[in-house]
Amino acid sequence: IVQGHVDATGRVTSSRPEEDCVILRVRSPKRLMPYIVEKGFIAVDGISLTVVQKGTSSFTLSVIPYTLENTNLKQMTTGDRVNLESDIVAKYIESLLAK
Repeated sequence: IVQGHVDATGRVTSSRPEEDCVILRVRSPKRLMPYIVEKGFIAVDGISLTVVQKGTSSFTLSVIPYTLENTNLKQMTTGDRVNLESDIVAKYIESLLAK
């Protein structure tokens, strides 16, 4: 669940075609990484996408043809800066556990 807020910015570090999709790798600030989970959601430039793989400071996304054709992701290239928003549920859980 995303709300349209920007938590941080990241950078596209690679973009490569794979079968019928494009795999994007995005470098993220380390402070945002605890909220990113494989098969979970993250908003990139306001587009809610599913995380394929999570690393220590980056994650990959599989962008399907429809999303690629109908969003600004079609123009993304390596080095582009993107706005990131993590799933609000993880933030709520962290807040509740902190109490």
